[in-house]
Amino acid sequence: MKKEFTVKPMSGYVALLMAILFVGGAIAGFAYGVIWLGIVLTLLFVLMVTGFKVVNPNSSCVMVLFGAYKGTIRENGFFWVNPFYITRHISLRARNFNGEPIKVNDKIGNPIKIGLVLVWRVEETYKAVFDVDDYQHFVLVQSDAALRKLAGLYPYDNFEDHEAVIALRSGGEEVNNELEKEIRERLLICGIEVIEARINYIAYAEEIANAMLRRQQATAVVAARFKIVEGAVSMVEMALEQLSNKKIVDLDEEKKAAMVSNLMVVLCGDKDATPIVNTGTLHS
Repeated sequence: MKKEFTVKPMSGYVALLMAILFVGGAIAGFAYGVIWLGIVLTLLFVLMVTGFKVVNPNSSCVMVLFGAYKGTIRENGFFWVNPFYITRHISLRARNFNGEPIKVNDKIGNPIKIGLVLVWRVEETYKAVFDVDDYQHFVLVQSDAALRKLAGLYPYDNFEDHEAVIALRSGGEEVNNELEKEIRERLLICGIEVIEARINYIAYAEEIANAMLRRQQATAVVAARFKIVEGAVSMVEMALEQLSNKKIVDLDEEKKAAMVSNLMVVLCGDKDATPIVNTGTLHS
């Protein structure tokens, strides 16, 4: 299997000087009646002019002669190459691909919308030009396929899949690293270097978004209630312990139960409690 190799062709400035000499000689040949010399030098001038190539910074030029790969120019500058070469300029700059969110199913079948941002560049020009038809289209298609595969490996969140250690919504760097690894493996065939791949958008699909929002709200309410009850029990326990230790009031089991009930209602209620002042005795 062939790989890229770099070449350094003739300087374009030297070739330009030769072209000037050729055209000067051709003019002199026609002027002095040496027609054959003028024709030959004119043909050489045309060949020299058609072989000039300019390679810009962070760019390259792939050269092919009658179907045979003849190397890649990676050095920027002004060059002259064989005029029979078929050349193709390939940018080596980093590129961004900000994909539109696609609709897929997560691990447990929920429809979600997910999108990615990909930073990539051409690393090996031979593979990019000759191993695939269109390397830019190949990058887009394989990135989409990798994102679909990733979405099927993890749930959107762990509300329903409690055994899931990693979820798409909360996986963070682990999910992004897995996505980057998957895309890198897919693009290796066309000589593309993956600089960074990240999920930049994730949400439930429209048809289930409202239902999932209500579920998340309910889960948040349950979690909040759990904390409230846990704190209320600790406060009641502390109050009873302090009353008993300091012997402020002697409470039997029935009074303790009534006090616990009242405190739990006050501490766990949705609204502020309305105090009632007892102006009688404790037993009235």
